[in-house]
Amino acid sequence: MSNLENTQAQMRRGVLEFCILSILSHREVYPSDIIAKMKDAKLIVVEGTLYPLLTRLKNAGLLTYRWEESKSGPPRKYYSLTPLGEKFLEELRMTWNELVEAVDQTTKKTQTHE
Repeated sequence: MSNLENTQAQMRRGVLEFCILSILSHREVYPSDIIAKMKDAKLIVVEGTLYPLLTRLKNAGLLTYRWEESKSGPPRKYYSLTPLGEKFLEELRMTWNELVEAVDQTTKKTQTHE
């Protein structure tokens, strides 16, 4: 993996948690729906990455889940945010907005004043 690919991968990993919590803020979601939504946004995430992350977020008290019987196969786990998860997401949004603003300000080409 080149340095650029490695840096890009690290940047993507850093925003996965934020994106997953944002997806869950809209409604209760099944993990394959999270994967599909991330893929649509060109943020590729695989089950081997997603499930440990969901477990970590659940253990931190940010997510909860419920089981639903499935007509075609085993029961499915549907995830949703807890009140603590909603508060955490709101704080992440504020941090993200501040970060985007700081990065934009830092990376913009300086304007020459004539």
